[in-house]
Amino acid sequence: MAKATVPKRPTRDEFELEELGNQLVEAKEDGDERTLSVWGEAEKVRGRITVLDSRTRLVYVVNSETTRKIPFLDIMKVTYE
Repeated sequence: MAKATVPKRPTRDEFELEELGNQLVEAKEDGDERTLSVWGEAEKVRGRITVLDSRTRLVYVVNSETTRKIPFLDIMKVTYE
């Protein structure tokens, strides 16, 4: 019986990760809503980035009084929509 394979998260180089980090810092400083494409989720996450926790590598996104903690490496793209 074959195992169900879970697709791996795409690998990104240091430049791509640094650019993503810069976009997240800018979004936090602006306080504006951003849309995040998150690996493994069909729907995009929209909200304000309130915390960038370097220790746990989590990004806190607040939307309608709800806070989601998203792992940094799961964020594929940040857009300003």
